[in-house]
Amino acid sequence: MHPEILDQEGYTSVSVSEAPVVDVFPGIRLRPLWKGTNGAHANILEMDAGSSWPRRDVHEPGPEEVYVVSGVFNDGARDYPAGTFLHAPAGTWHVPATSSGCTLFLFYPEG
Repeated sequence: MHPEILDQEGYTSVSVSEAPVVDVFPGIRLRPLWKGTNGAHANILEMDAGSSWPRRDVHEPGPEEVYVVSGVFNDGARDYPAGTFLHAPAGTWHVPATSSGCTLFLFYPEG
């Protein structure tokens, strides 16, 4: 074993169950996991069945990386089942929704 791994600057971990819950919209919760010094951040987004973003979600100032952990995610155009990865370049948009409920891992490499 190499316990010194855990002593490296910036090396961190968090359990999703211990991450704070932020209500974003009705039936949609955000769990912040990590934030870097350059604005990059990682989150878990939980969406209840039948929930949807009330407007366009524009990706600014940088891209959004989405991994569908569970359930089925809809971007306003089509459904994406668990195991799907999506890359949304800066300036693009979608309207997140789900009929069955879903959990997403979101990563913003540029904030």
